[in-house]
Amino acid sequence: MEKLKGGLLVVAGYTGMQKTNDEEFLFAQEGNMWYLSGIEFPDWWLIIDAKRGKSWLVEPTIDERHRLFTESLAAENAKKASGINDIISRDEAMSMLRAAAKTHPLAYTVGPFPHHEFFSFTLNPAVADMRAMLERTFVKVEDFRLELTRLRAIKQPVELEMMQQAIDLTAKGLNDVRTNLHKYKHEYEIEAELSYAFRATGGQGHGFDPIIAGGANATVAHYFTNDSPLKKGSFVMLDVGAKVGGYTADITRTYAVGKPTARMIAVHDTVRQAQQEVIAILAPGLLVEEYYKHVEATVKKAMIDLKLISSAEDEEGYRRYMPYSISHGLGVDVHDALGKPRTFESGMVLTVEPGIHIGKEKIGVRIEDDILITEDGHRNLSAKIPADW
Repeated sequence: MEKLKGGLLVVAGYTGMQKTNDEEFLFAQEGNMWYLSGIEFPDWWLIIDAKRGKSWLVEPTIDERHRLFTESLAAENAKKASGINDIISRDEAMSMLRAAAKTHPLAYTVGPFPHHEFFSFTLNPAVADMRAMLERTFVKVEDFRLELTRLRAIKQPVELEMMQQAIDLTAKGLNDVRTNLHKYKHEYEIEAELSYAFRATGGQGHGFDPIIAGGANATVAHYFTNDSPLKKGSFVMLDVGAKVGGYTADITRTYAVGKPTARMIAVHDTVRQAQQEVIAILAPGLLVEEYYKHVEATVKKAMIDLKLISSAEDEEGYRRYMPYSISHGLGVDVHDALGKPRTFESGMVLTVEPGIHIGKEKIGVRIEDDILITEDGHRNLSAKIPADW
């Protein structure tokens, strides 16, 4: 309400998406809609009028046949989930918005993810449909995503509690896998063990599609097939995270299957050392720009030590062996934005995940931890998960 400064915000939840001929994908809510409302069912809207100091949920129109056939959210349960007592129909919402346009020439909404033009998949249409409807109704429509991102970036105690539970559940699953690693013959066996661990005690399952990448598969940053046999004398990289209370963990560990070679040990130890050096400087007030300069210098030195590149000027080689950013925000979404901050702030949670992926040697190592920026430094929320084997 304070951030809106008397304005009007209208947010669309995602709609269901087709999976196969007559089946839809398991639904996942748009992160901002969930953060603001707790609603985990498709096609709901949220209206917040800061001038009136009120919020409304808008329920989708569902005919009786679909209500009998497919699970939907009852109004009473929506009230419990959101804390919002006013639930209105689509027709009532449209009448309300047309009336609001007379006193609110500007409406805010949540726009599409920035840089979505680089995605290789189709966006959920609900966000664009909402903006198009608002543009037909209001004089001006602006994106409120950045302000919401900045709110979401600073985690409240209840959020940190959920995140720690998700991390602890991930820790248990990974530690069990680490103990029993000699028993697994295929990547999918490890995936199955973690899927069980993340649901058996009441967690919401995986916070994102797990990566269980053995041998050469670990040289691909995002490998999802998880079907290959595990070979002795190679690594298996596990990039996974349980979800609890709407918040996800994101941890990566790389374990040796059987006895590792000297080269494997050298790569793993070098990545681990680089990660510790990067984590050590995290603190409130640290310039994000300075952080990434330190990251680049540290990881390039690691690659030079491993004789992968010959100088710090080799940008092409650097990106060949680590083709992704070392950090991202974490929370409701596995890739939570931090709101384009100039400096890190207390309450932010981010990953630190250096990796070196050497295709020609069939060696891929990534080590990732979840780090909370505290008032006087940082805390590794996933420190209890051993990084060795």
